[in-house]
Amino acid sequence: MSLNIEMTKTERVMSAVHGHEVDRVPVCFWHHFRPEGSGRLMAEATYAFFAEEFDLDILKVMPDLPYPFPHKSIHSPEDWRLIESINIERSRFFNQRVSAIQALRGVVGDDTPIIMTVFNPLCEALNFAQTREDFVNQLHDNPIVIHEALSIIAENLRAHMQECIDAGADGIFFALQGCTTDLMSRELYREFGRPYDLMALQGVIDGWLNIMHVHGDDNLMFDDVLDYPVQVVSWSDRLAGPSLREARAKTSKCLMGGWHEFGPLSNGPVEKIREEAEDALKQTGGRKFILANGCSVPDDTDHSWLTEARNIVDTLEMPTNE
Repeated sequence: MSLNIEMTKTERVMSAVHGHEVDRVPVCFWHHFRPEGSGRLMAEATYAFFAEEFDLDILKVMPDLPYPFPHKSIHSPEDWRLIESINIERSRFFNQRVSAIQALRGVVGDDTPIIMTVFNPLCEALNFAQTREDFVNQLHDNPIVIHEALSIIAENLRAHMQECIDAGADGIFFALQGCTTDLMSRELYREFGRPYDLMALQGVIDGWLNIMHVHGDDNLMFDDVLDYPVQVVSWSDRLAGPSLREARAKTSKCLMGGWHEFGPLSNGPVEKIREEAEDALKQTGGRKFILANGCSVPDDTDHSWLTEARNIVDTLEMPTNE
């Protein structure tokens, strides 16, 4: 059942995270904005989309201000030694992202949660390699230099995420890429993914809305990361699985999903958008649940479908818990 009183967005999301009753299901969806390196433009785009246009329950700052190392620039094992520790006080990458959080917090106050999207260390390393195949080969052939690079990246991200929390973010949307057997074995992820994920996450121990996003279209190592120190788990439940119902049996953490990012939410029809939302509430019982897309919708999504989705949320009936 839902409460008769209207909650603030922070109260609503926090109640969902802790499994308490809510006045309605919290909702969030997103796509990329490409703000050309400016924290101010990132804040403006975030506020315009999440707050003004769609009145969503979470302001999710997108990862569109990239880590300061050229993509596809690693040609040889020795090139990994070019990755260095970053002075967070002098880094434009860190400063612009933190300034976006500060600007948003100044506008919305404490009534709306703000999260910063951060890719995991393995994802950043994958971006730096020429190809994913080359990177996986180097994990086997040159493990020491890869470990050194991942350790530096993880520490840079840990410091950055701590700074985000200190600047007013409520948590981090921590996107795990590489956490699928389509790319590497479980043994490789346990060696090259997990330790550096956990190192980076030390930066957000003071956050209450840390969301782990297990990225991928298939064969996710979902069970392998459920013990990560986060409050919410996000993944493409409609595309990659497991289903929300199956995930509820695996973890007591708050679940985030329900809409297929390439399905009705971005293409219609309206009845199917509602159908997926209602089905998600049935699968989860409406408790410890945030209704969202499984992953970013296409950037060219017609906003009329997103408007319909947001309007549907206000009319959804929460399942009774008897």
